[in-house]
Formats: sequence, C-alpha cells, structure tokens
Amino acid sequence: MPGCTGARDGVGDGERLARAALTRVLEPGDVRGGRWLRECGGTELMRRITTPDGSAEQLNGMTARRLAGYRLRARTVEPERDLAAAASAGGRFVCPGDREWPSQLDDLGDARPTGLWVRGKPDLRLWALRSVAVVGARACTPYGAHMATALGAGLAERGWVVVSGAAFGVDGAAHRGALAAGGATMAVLACGVDVAYPRGHAELIGRIVEQGLVLGELPPAEHPTRSRFILRNRVIAALTRGTVVVEAEYRSGSLVTARCAQRLGRHTMGVPGPATSGLSAGVHELLRGEGVLVTDAAEVAEMVGGIGDLAPPRHGPMLPRDYLDPVCGRVLDALPPHGCVNGREVARAAATSEDEALGKLYELHSLGFVEREGDGWRLTKRPTCNGDARRGGS
Repeated sequence: MPGCTGARDGVGDGERLARAALTRVLEPGDVRGGRWLRECGGTELMRRITTPDGSAEQLNGMTARRLAGYRLRARTVEPERDLAAAASAGGRFVCPGDREWPSQLDDLGDARPTGLWVRGKPDLRLWALRSVAVVGARACTPYGAHMATALGAGLAERGWVVVSGAAFGVDGAAHRGALAAGGATMAVLACGVDVAYPRGHAELIGRIVEQGLVLGELPPAEHPTRSRFILRNRVIAALTRGTVVVEAEYRSGSLVTARCAQRLGRHTMGVPGPATSGLSAGVHELLRGEGVLVTDAAEVAEMVGGIGDLAPPRHGPMLPRDYLDPVCGRVLDALPPHGCVNGREVARAAATSEDEALGKLYELHSLGFVEREGDGWRLTKRPTCNGDARRGGS
C-alpha cells in the first residue's frame, strides 16, 4: 500500500495502519488501551472504536466517556497520510512484531508504545541493544553541561549509543558530546518526529537524524504537552540498559526516568554535585537509595557493560617513597629530621639488624634519599624526589 512506504518486515499492512491510527487515538502510556490492544490487536480495536455496533462497550473497563473521547479523535484519523508524511521526512513506523522493534520495550507491559515513529538510517533494535540514557536538568549549571558532554563523548568512544530527550541543558549536552566524538546517539521526543522541539534545538535534532536516530510515540505534526514529556521518559528508561542522571532537583522528570528504570530492573546511576546545590539534590536522593555513584564514562560502562568492561583502578599520585620496600621505609623513617645517626641507632629504631640497616642505607643513598657524613647518616638536604622524601608527602 502506498501509505505503508518505509515500513519494515513484521506485521501486515492492515495492522500497521491500525496501529498508526491508534497513535492519534490513544495517549502514550494508556494502560487500558494497551490492554485492549494486546487482547484484540490493532485492527480489531480500531474497528470496535469506530463502529457503533456495541462491541466497544463490551471491552472490560471501557466507559461511555472514554469511548466518546476515543471516537472524537478517531473521526479525523488518516493513517495513510501520517505514514506518507513520515516517509517524506525520511521516517518510518515501527510496530511490535517488526524485526526492528526493540523487544526490551515489552517490559513496559500494557504501557508499551503502540508503535514508534522513527527517523534516521540505523536499525533501532540493534542500536538499542547497547545504549545508555543520559538525562538531567534543563537549567543545568556549567558543571552539569560539562559532565553530560564528557559522558556523551566517553560513552560514544566506547561504542555505546547515548540516548536522551533532546531538551535544553543536560540532554542537549549529552547528544552533542556523542556527536562530537563521531559516535551514535538517539533522541526520544515527546512530539512528532518531524517537529523540532525545542525550536532552539532544530539544528541539533537535524544532526541527530543525519548521524543517529530520532524517535517518538506521537504521529507527525503532534506537539508536546507536560504529561507527554513525563510519559516519554518511560520509553527512555525501557529502551536502554541503564540511566545516568546528571543534575536534577527533587521534582524532576529525570528522576521519573530513573525510578522507571529501577522498576524495570535497569541500572540507575547518578553524577554527584555540591551538597549545597539544589540542582544536585534529586541526584543525591537517588544515590542514597539504589542509585550508583558514577563520575565518568568508564564507570558507567563498567555498570552496564559485560565482562571486561572495567573502569581503571583509582588512586592518588605515586611518590618516590611509595616504591620503597617495607624495610627501606622503616630505615628511612628511623633517620631524624636533623643531624646524623650511626648505623646501630638506625637499626635499633627500624627494628632490624645492623647489617640489614647498613645495606638499606646504602640503597637509599643510591636513590638520593640519604647522605653519608663520616660514620653517620642523615637525610638528603635537597631531596631528589617530589614532596617530603622522608614522610612521602601528605
């Protein structure tokens, strides 16, 4: 059928048309509609909604008010036109049952999307298999923008797909970080995939379409609402292996994404910020629960990756003193800050024999830690090591 241009293998044309129509009839996350869709299928559910034969009233939980609302929307539905509009924008409509459908979205149960409108060339299912969500505050601080950019770039360089919502602030920074690294990124929108929202991100969304994927539940030309933003977050959580929150207040849509990820058994992570920052308060609350603290892409990859995706060990700077063996360290500690002592005094203070103490003193001399003065030994006046040679620095 001409209206099904761009559709991929899987469900039949009739079911695809019905589901495309239902994206205008059912709001995202409509659990009752999702249950009926699971029980009847798209074609039959659409028939019952549009046909006044009483069959819609027999659906468990259907009320007259709800049915009237569905029918009001269904009167203006033209799925062929929507599919053609998506195709003209380089898009397609992906349904459950298609080869490209990401099966992890099925974890949402009856809140699963009716279908997804997608723009971009890559295969959605394959990209979603190795993806991480990076979300956070719209009005983020420079620190939040920096961390989101670094995470986006670092994850992309490690072969992960960075998923976010294309909003201002953290979302945009994460997308840009991935794009700058020449990596993969996906934007999940709360509007039609042919609508650039926010308008200030029109260029960014265009770049994502060229280099990655833009997707959403709503049909072409649909605009976002507050509830659609919140419901969009469940798709981000379900689509990815884990969610990282970078700056979020107590009341934040990003925390909705994180909590949904927790309910679905996905990894939930947070980037800490100043304890005095209200923009980090929500993240810290998340970290007090089941969230895991992360500071860079390596730690995120360790959480969501497989065997071998380990972050490098973290430690402070190594000083020359740190490379000494334990006996050498005790001998060095035995020398006073000022003045000289003989080998016997050093041996007594270091709890070792005089011969071993002398041997270690000569070793320390060769390394530049100590000097010989007559029959005595003293610390080098001008240590060749950085910091306090005797104490190893602070």
